[in-house]
Amino acid sequence: MVARLDAPLTPASALLPRMRERGYAVLGPDAVAQACRVDIGALDALVPSWDDLAPDAYLKDGGNYRKRRHACFVLEDGRVAQAPHRAHWQSLDYNALHGGMQRWFEPISAQVVAQPAWSRLLQGLATQFSQLRPERTWYVEAHQFRIDTSDGIGRPTPEGAHRDGVDFVAVFLVRREGIKGGETRVFEAEGPNGQRFTLSQPWSLLLLDDARVIHESTPIQPLADAGHRDTLVLTYRAGGFQGDA
Repeated sequence: MVARLDAPLTPASALLPRMRERGYAVLGPDAVAQACRVDIGALDALVPSWDDLAPDAYLKDGGNYRKRRHACFVLEDGRVAQAPHRAHWQSLDYNALHGGMQRWFEPISAQVVAQPAWSRLLQGLATQFSQLRPERTWYVEAHQFRIDTSDGIGRPTPEGAHRDGVDFVAVFLVRREGIKGGETRVFEAEGPNGQRFTLSQPWSLLLLDDARVIHESTPIQPLADAGHRDTLVLTYRAGGFQGDA
């Protein structure tokens, strides 16, 4: 039995210093509400949409444990504009398992994108990231994930420890039900140090400086009947989306 370690929570007031010092930070839901100026109750209205995700048809390990939806946005001067639906692409340098593929996932529903809390969340994070790297325009990819245990085991990061090929990554835990495992691990990209912990509070958040750290989540298993782990992953990149010329 491996002890489950609580996440090392950072108050909203210490978010930027912690990111500058370590390259990552973990916020509880109250700190997320403060840092992003969003009401957690409004975010909860998005949760039922995770019950309507589409199967991921691109898993190279042959599994059926991942469902997801995907959408892209351009954030500039306080405005959030949804980009035309596009394939998700990563190079093999960042994703040795699924890189180099044009992966067309079902879009995030219009009802989710239309929620005021959705735009506030995206813009709130952009405001924080622009204080770490002065940028006026951010290219954001949003991924709704459900990892389930219908195969007996589910792998949140089948590619292993990795970087995403962006500037910043935000990983929200939305819900975990009937599972064990799913431990988060963060390591220095150019050093020996790392930390492991488990995100357990709904709308707790892991923020990553993608150039400085690598990350992974361990497999999940059911406690009894089949369970699942729901997350929202937002990636922020300057200069364009991955795969743009």
